[in-house]
Amino acid sequence: QVQLAESGGGSVQAGGSLTLSCATSGFTVTSACVAWFRQAPGQAREGIAALYSGADSPRIADYLKGRFRMSRDQGQNTLYLHISNLSPLDTATYYCAADPSRWVCPRWDRSAEYTYWGQGTQVTVSS
Repeated sequence: QVQLAESGGGSVQAGGSLTLSCATSGFTVTSACVAWFRQAPGQAREGIAALYSGADSPRIADYLKGRFRMSRDQGQNTLYLHISNLSPLDTATYYCAADPSRWVCPRWDRSAEYTYWGQGTQVTVSS
């Protein structure tokens, strides 16, 4: 049974940093399309970053490059999202997602590409 569970969210001051974790089970993070998304109140869910076979490095949304970094721990079967220099505009619920049936996800930033989702973790940034 595929499961994903995010953790690490919270309330932080602008300029701070956070690392979100996504513990997974039921599949191997190195053999699937995996991604991070976020959704602010009243906004559409947007893709942040993804990892998949065939990509020589994690895919990051252009406007987030430099502040967001995605990594994975194969031994722990866990995904991470590292966020630096947080701003109030980063306030959102952050989700991890996976599609274990595919190794290649060129449309990685589309939420419809993923079958499984975590419950989300809230990040609130104050100025």
